[in-house]
Amino acid sequence: MLLFPRASRWKAPRCRRSLGHIFVRFNSAYTSDHFAHLASRPASLHQIYQSLSNDPYVNLSIEHFLLENAPPESAILFLYVNRPCVVIGRNQNPWLETNLQKLDNDRENDDNPNDDAIFVRRRSGGGAVFHDAGNLNYSVISPRTTFTRDKHAEMMVRALHRVGAVNTRVNDRHDIVMQTDIPRKISGSAFKLTRFRALHHGTCLLDSPNINDLGSYLRSPARNYIKAKGVESVRSPVANVSSAFEDAPAGFSIQAVIANVMEEFAQLYQTSPDAVRRAQRAHAVEQELYAGNDWVAGTVGDFEADAVPQIKKGLDELRSREWKYTQTPQFTFSTYPIEEDPRERPALPSSLPPSTRVFLRLKHGAIIESEISMSDDPSLAADQASRVHEALYGRNLHELHSSHWTDILLSRLSTETPDTARELAKFIAGKLGS
Repeated sequence: MLLFPRASRWKAPRCRRSLGHIFVRFNSAYTSDHFAHLASRPASLHQIYQSLSNDPYVNLSIEHFLLENAPPESAILFLYVNRPCVVIGRNQNPWLETNLQKLDNDRENDDNPNDDAIFVRRRSGGGAVFHDAGNLNYSVISPRTTFTRDKHAEMMVRALHRVGAVNTRVNDRHDIVMQTDIPRKISGSAFKLTRFRALHHGTCLLDSPNINDLGSYLRSPARNYIKAKGVESVRSPVANVSSAFEDAPAGFSIQAVIANVMEEFAQLYQTSPDAVRRAQRAHAVEQELYAGNDWVAGTVGDFEADAVPQIKKGLDELRSREWKYTQTPQFTFSTYPIEEDPRERPALPSSLPPSTRVFLRLKHGAIIESEISMSDDPSLAADQASRVHEALYGRNLHELHSSHWTDILLSRLSTETPDTARELAKFIAGKLGS
């Protein structure tokens, strides 16, 4: 296992130098409540952390805190492993990029008591990815002036070569691929650039138990009907790095990859060996933070998310349904060709009249235009569409569940039988993840 429960314990700092409200001696141990101060300390130019949390909201919020609060000239490595989840880019459409019916999409509350994969929208761009316990997430935050898009992907490749995955390389899309029968993607990247800082974070499929089921999470049932603005993911064949070690006598170790990523980061940024040693041991042996004269290393996780106000604020935002759904760029859903999306559509279910038409235009996840009708009489169809639009205008799509669609269509499609109205509600809800 990569993740361990956090030990709540205190070691008295061995005091020699004043650092704000903390007295430190270099290479000293600190408990989690010192994280925010140590991470933002002007002298903390090299930072290496491994998360003890598998909550994607927590890890992305810690990452965002480091981007905004660490010294402008610092270089930071943050490694974490999330519970099963689909993470989409800031400018993506969840109804297009994910199968919301397969995901626990947290619409009713922010607590998720079961083990279903969850849906997350991150703050950076890029495409949709699936995370689980066999997927290592790496994040490097560095000065913008020294940043290139391949720099840290190449760092990851060198770490993979160290453990024997020598058939990996960076392609022209800044992804890491493994050459098998064909190039198979093992790592994708996303970026966020600020005035002074650059964030590069990526995935690395090391030993995912869901490798053969990724498509079911990332394949939207509405894809054939949606035309969206924003960023659309590029689909690629994938593989686990561990598949190259199936016949190796020593097997494959995710923790060995983590240790070597830390080594490569340290070489790239001339980080103290003490920082690397502390970072490599902290996750299992010394679940604490350590600080040297120009570095911080150790573990972070759920404690920091609760204790640091800026992290808690970011956590609440990422968990909110407003962030997840209303950040969506404008898009249309249509069961028939339209001028802006002339593609042929799949045939409607045989349980629906051939005259059935469904069109929705959404902005920030809310319905701003619609035309839903079933009658083959043009005047009756127009009346149906007008009545349905009165009930739908301004409604947030993520708040419309199957029962809502049923109630609206039963009451507004006045010339249709209850059974056909229910069938149409079932079709719409099935495509749009309610």
